[in-house]
Amino acid sequence: MSVVIIGGGASGCFSAVQCAGMGKKVILIEKNNRLGKKLRITGKGRCNLTNNCDTDTLMKNIPRNGRFLYSAFASFNSQDIMNYFENLGVRLKTERGNRVFPVSDQANEIAETLASEMKRLNVEIVHDTVTEIMVENGVCRGVKCGSREILADSVILCAGGSTYPATGSDGGGFRLAEQAGHTITPLKPSLVPLETLERDCAEMMGISLKNVTLTLKRNGKTVYSELGEMLFTHFGVSGPLVLSASAHMEGEGTFTLHIDMKPALTPEQLDQRIQREISGALNKELPSLLRKLVPSNMVMPLIGRCGINPHTKANSLTKANRLKLVKELKDFAFTVRGTRPMEEGIITRGGVLCKEVSPNTMESKKIKGLYFAGEVLDCDAYTGGFNLQIAWSTAYLASVNCQG
Repeated sequence: MSVVIIGGGASGCFSAVQCAGMGKKVILIEKNNRLGKKLRITGKGRCNLTNNCDTDTLMKNIPRNGRFLYSAFASFNSQDIMNYFENLGVRLKTERGNRVFPVSDQANEIAETLASEMKRLNVEIVHDTVTEIMVENGVCRGVKCGSREILADSVILCAGGSTYPATGSDGGGFRLAEQAGHTITPLKPSLVPLETLERDCAEMMGISLKNVTLTLKRNGKTVYSELGEMLFTHFGVSGPLVLSASAHMEGEGTFTLHIDMKPALTPEQLDQRIQREISGALNKELPSLLRKLVPSNMVMPLIGRCGINPHTKANSLTKANRLKLVKELKDFAFTVRGTRPMEEGIITRGGVLCKEVSPNTMESKKIKGLYFAGEVLDCDAYTGGFNLQIAWSTAYLASVNCQG
C-alpha cells in the first residue's frame, strides 16, 4: 500500500518528496511527459517561489478563505520553504516586494531540484491520466487510470487549476473531486489581463507605463491602488499592476480603472509643469508639447479625451485647457468590460469548497484518506509568491497527515 499523488506540479512534487522523506511509499501520477511544466514558466520563467514575510502578511495577501490556510502556514511557512531549497543547494535572493527567486533566475532549477529529490527518495513516477478516485463506503481506496487500478492508503489530489491548460492544468482535478462527491465553487481566472470598453486602448497598444499609480474602483469605491508598471494592449490593459488589480474584482457592480500618470505631482504642481513646458515651446502645437509628458502613442488619445483641437499652439492653451489636461493625466480612466479568458489567467479562482476539507490536515471531511493541496482548493492570493506558498504549505500539511 502507498500514497498516490495526482499531479506533478509544485504541490504534487513537494507532497511526493515530503511523503517519501517520511518513509512512505509514494506513487506520483502525472499525465504530462515532464514534471512541473507550469512551475517551469512561473514568474516569467524565474519562479517567484515565495514571499519573504511573516504569517500575518501571508494572510493579508489572500483575499478569500485565508483563515482556512492558517494551520497550513503555521505548520510550514515561507522561511521553511526557503530553508528547504537552500539546504538542497539552491541559492535564493529577495527582491522588491519581498519576492523570493533563485539566484540563477531559472525556474527550471526549482523543478529539477524537486525531480532530483524524488529520484533520490525512490518516488515512483507514472505518466498516465487518472480517470477516477476510487471510494468505497466513504473511504478512499486508490485511483483508476482507465482500466488500471492503483490501490493506496491515501490519495493527495494536487492536479492544479484551469489556467495554462497547455501545461496540463485543464481542470481535471476539479472533475475528479466532483466525481468523488465534493462541491466545486464557481471557477474564473485571477491575476489576469482586463478588457476595457474604451477603444483608445488599442491606439496605445504596446505602451508600457512605469511609476504610475493604478486604482481599481467598484461602484466608485476604491478596492485596490498601487504604484508600479502596466501595459496597454489591443483589448485593454495588462502588466503587473493590472494582474494584481484583477484579484480584487470581487462581487457585482461596475469596475473602473484610474491611472495617475504623474503620482509624484499634485494637480497644482502638474499645472505648473505644463506651464513651464509651454514657456519653452510657445509656437509649437499641442502634440509636441505633450510628448514631454507622456509616450508618443498616448498623445492623441489624451488630446481626444480633453476635447482640445490638436492643432492648438502651446501659447494659445487656456487655463481651462490646462486643467482638462491635468485632470486626465491624474485620472486616465477606463471601464472594465471583463477579464480575459481562463487560459490567460495565472491562477484559478474557485475550486474544492474549503468547508468540505479539514484545515488542520487537508483531509476531505467526506472521504477518509483523500487529501487536497495547491490550486485545486478554493484559495488564491495576490501576486508576489503567495500562491506558490499556498501550494508548498498545503502540500506539507497533507503529506504529514496522510497514511502510507
